[in-house]
Parts: sequence; structure tokens; C-alpha cells
Amino acid sequence: MNLLVNVDVDDLERAIAFYSNALGLRFERRLFNGMVAEMSGASSMIYLLTHPAGSRASPGASSVRTYERHWTPVHLDFETEDVDIAVTRAVEAGAKLEGGVQRFGWGRLATLSDPFGHGFCLLQFSDRGYDAVA
Repeated sequence: MNLLVNVDVDDLERAIAFYSNALGLRFERRLFNGMVAEMSGASSMIYLLTHPAGSRASPGASSVRTYERHWTPVHLDFETEDVDIAVTRAVEAGAKLEGGVQRFGWGRLATLSDPFGHGFCLLQFSDRGYDAVA
């Protein structure tokens, strides 16, 4: 089974630029009459889906999309070899660092948000990684 990651955005050009510049993802192609951008370079394909603010995720949904900073129980973690360099790159591309880089037994972690309000983390594993806490 493959995992495909879908990220709603309200400005596809800005999203392509952010995910390319901040995280080093590569734009592959446009789909669905140019409303979706396929991005590679992570362990799963990431699809940036154009949906305007205020639109509903499904016909019966009670909530609407907002691109202000929001919380969701699902977020993306991007593994990097150097979290400090990755944070600098992401912030320069438009991410917001939400606190400092934290150190744990398994490695280092930075929490950020993208220009569309979605939270994500950058992590740098120690030599033992999650084995250090297993």
C-alpha cells in the first residue's frame, strides 16, 4: 500500500514555491486542469490541492477551510540530516518557527507552520533514533 499526502492550499504557485524552497521537494506535474501540483522528493508523493478559503471539505462537512494557523491531529514530519540548516531554509521560504529546536533522547525536533496554516515538524535523529526510546 502506498501513502499519498494531500495538502490543501489556497494559492498553488505560492505552495509550489514554498514546498520546493523550504523542504527541497520537486515539482513534477500539474493534474486536474492545473488545480493540483504533484511534488516528489519525500518518501511519499505530496499533492498540493487548490481549494479556496471558506470552501467545505465535503458536501456534508460543517466546518470550512481556513488558512490561518490551525490545529489538526495529523501533521507531517520531515526527517533531515541537520535540523538547524533545515529550519533556516524553511523560515527563509516563509515558514514560521513555533518555539526553538528541542532536544530529546532520540534526536532534535523543530515545530513550524507553513504559509497556509498547516503545522509540520523537522526532525534530526540521533545515531539510535527511536531505538533510544523503545
